Amino acid sequence: MEGKMKVAIMTDVAKVELTQRDIPVPKDDEVLVKIEYVGVCGSDLHYYEAGGIGPNIVKPPFVLGHEAGGTVVEIGKNVTNLKVGDKVALEPGKTCGKCEFCKTGRYNLCPDVIFFATPPVDGVFQEYVAHEAGLCFKIPDNMDTMEAALIEPLAVGFHAARQGNAQAGMTAVVTGCGCIGLVSMMALKAMGVTKIIAVDVMEKRLNKALELAATDVINGREQDTVAEVMRLTGGMGADLVIETAGTEITTRQAIQFAKKGSTIVLVGYSASGEMTLPMSLALDKELTFKTVFRYRHIYPMAIEAVAAGRVNLKGIVTDVFPLDDIQEAMDKSVKNKADIVKSVIKVIED
Repeated sequence: MEGKMKVAIMTDVAKVELTQRDIPVPKDDEVLVKIEYVGVCGSDLHYYEAGGIGPNIVKPPFVLGHEAGGTVVEIGKNVTNLKVGDKVALEPGKTCGKCEFCKTGRYNLCPDVIFFATPPVDGVFQEYVAHEAGLCFKIPDNMDTMEAALIEPLAVGFHAARQGNAQAGMTAVVTGCGCIGLVSMMALKAMGVTKIIAVDVMEKRLNKALELAATDVINGREQDTVAEVMRLTGGMGADLVIETAGTEITTRQAIQFAKKGSTIVLVGYSASGEMTLPMSLALDKELTFKTVFRYRHIYPMAIEAVAAGRVNLKGIVTDVFPLDDIQEAMDKSVKNKADIVKSVIKVIED
């Protein structure tokens, strides 16, 4: 397919504008996807607001966005798993396939991954993208491409739940009710966890948690979180904690209210990258700590969970912006975190 496409490029910190680029040509093992929806991730906002995350520094012009769903419009000559017209969810990381981590199935740890919107690799706030066919997962007819875009964050939630060996009969606590906290709760519920306690300091996010998956909520600004968890668990504490807030106080609290012998899954990144934690208490309780970096082998099960109605993925979306309003979308998502839980960019025009 020849022609030009609309692309949103970050030209400086907190500045993004639209431009035109050539529509990419898919390689033999790739498909060309017409992007329809792209979720706005916390990492996108951090790159936009701060110009980098750790060693990954944005060098404009740069394209943000890695949570994409769309429709296949062209296929490479070696592609057999997809056809033109298929709706797909795009897994954004292409790994080397040769390193120790890829060969042992832990491809999310590949040191040579090429990942959308991780500098210097451009993301998908654009109308078309050529992507490896094996990383484009067909969605069934009862799903749409907005849900396809949101499979990416849901995969993080399922990976967190699996890292914690979530199962029926557990009492789980999720600290932080942003997008990743909410998808973690929905993953827990889909995996059979029936008591899910959500913790946050923003009332709108707690209400969203109750709507989607939580059985109980705790406002950490107004309540003693540790005391409330102990009360709700009959003094036993949590079997599983998924920590998505990325703060020292919530991580310390998790160690305090975790049941002896339980598991804490750390998902959220702290602003400083360092924390001081009560490790003597963790040792006394013989806690297991797991961590999460993206996900692996999750897309098919996440798509199935949504298609089967076990996950209300659209429920996390609070705001939808057209691509033409990308500057407003990013600014509002940064400045209005109390009201905007999850923004989505609508790339297709009505």
